[in-house]
Amino acid sequence: MKSQKIAFVCLHGSAKSLIAAEQFNRLAMDRELPFRAATSGPEPDAAVPGNVIAGFKSRGIDVSQYRPALVAADALDDADLIVSFACDAGRRLAPGRPEERWDECPAVSDDFDVAWAFIADRVERLIARLAAK
Repeated sequence: MKSQKIAFVCLHGSAKSLIAAEQFNRLAMDRELPFRAATSGPEPDAAVPGNVIAGFKSRGIDVSQYRPALVAADALDDADLIVSFACDAGRRLAPGRPEERWDECPAVSDDFDVAWAFIADRVERLIARLAAK
């Protein structure tokens, strides 16, 4: 099975895309799949917001040291798939790259658990689809 890179992109690179990338990487590792994910955003936060750190912590995951990254064209150029959350950075920086949009994701700031459930479900389906290829 070919190694694949998924680039998750959300505006601040510190909530939706971070949840997706962390969940994706954990599932891929647990299932010994050759996939990896990265996260970034066009307007990265200086740090992960407190409610996101707390939400991850409640699931036994420490993201307190993670620093959101600025999305860059070279980071998207080698992505096999860009998954964006209400963000056009993928289209602008890597035109022609395969992209999925998960724009209907609930706001993490409104309810971390609801957003987590939405993203975890989408990530699970994405991993299953990639593994079936």
